[in-house]
Amino acid sequence: MHELIAHGVEVKILTRNLERANAVAPQAQAVVGDLLKPADLRPAFEDVDALFLLLAGVPSEAHEGLTAVALARAAGVKRIVYLSVHQTARPPRHVPHIGSKLLIESVIRESGIPYTFIRPNVFMQNDFWYQEALLAHSIYPQPIGDKGTSLCDVHDIAEAAAIALTTDGHEGEAYTIAGPEPFTGQRAAALWSAVLGKDVTYGGHDMEQWELQQLERGVPQWFALDLKMMFTAWQTDGLVATDNEIDRLTRLLGHAPRSYEDFVVETVASWPVGQSQIAAFKGRAFS
Repeated sequence: MHELIAHGVEVKILTRNLERANAVAPQAQAVVGDLLKPADLRPAFEDVDALFLLLAGVPSEAHEGLTAVALARAAGVKRIVYLSVHQTARPPRHVPHIGSKLLIESVIRESGIPYTFIRPNVFMQNDFWYQEALLAHSIYPQPIGDKGTSLCDVHDIAEAAAIALTTDGHEGEAYTIAGPEPFTGQRAAALWSAVLGKDVTYGGHDMEQWELQQLERGVPQWFALDLKMMFTAWQTDGLVATDNEIDRLTRLLGHAPRSYEDFVVETVASWPVGQSQIAAFKGRAFS
């Protein structure tokens, strides 16, 4: 949103949550609605030139995505930029969240509306959820395995989406959003160890145990299974961006994608652990 506003674009945001709508920047128009109630949403799509379609990973994701495309077609939307997911040579279509996104991609292709797909890797910002595990228990718990994952920064997603929405030359394109280097679970733990100045252990990738832990934390059963299947697929095949994908992203952004190392340093600097660890880390190289 802020990237679009910076481009001087008139922004309209659709959200289910009134509190989120009230928190929207005053430069944007907030519309409260639900894609499962499409009759109420037709006015929201009026006078919209370009649609950025971002859907939550919920059981109704595919239905909501197809509804959004139908509403966009009916309203004469001229461009769709869809936030999908990084595709490898063998995408795990059996994972509900990923299978839904692949279905929505196919419907957008057939809609006749010019489109661009933004395909992010695993979000670096997922690590915000692990602050307690990292600081109190010295564990990096995200089960990304040992094949490698090219984690991406959400700021790069926002910048890429804004470019695709506001400039020409991206019709029919798909851009992978990924960091410049892949990380395994062990390497991620080593980076956190270096920046925090203490030993951080990778939590491993026993997905049966991991699913039970999620359920004990109160995660809905459908979500715990979806995540288990998704991480298992990445552990099996990895989720590593190719050199060509990184080169295309760099050309799109006009700069290299953000590194995981920079993200971790910035994140720790914002946590109540002081600046001493950061200063010590910056004085030595990490590999």
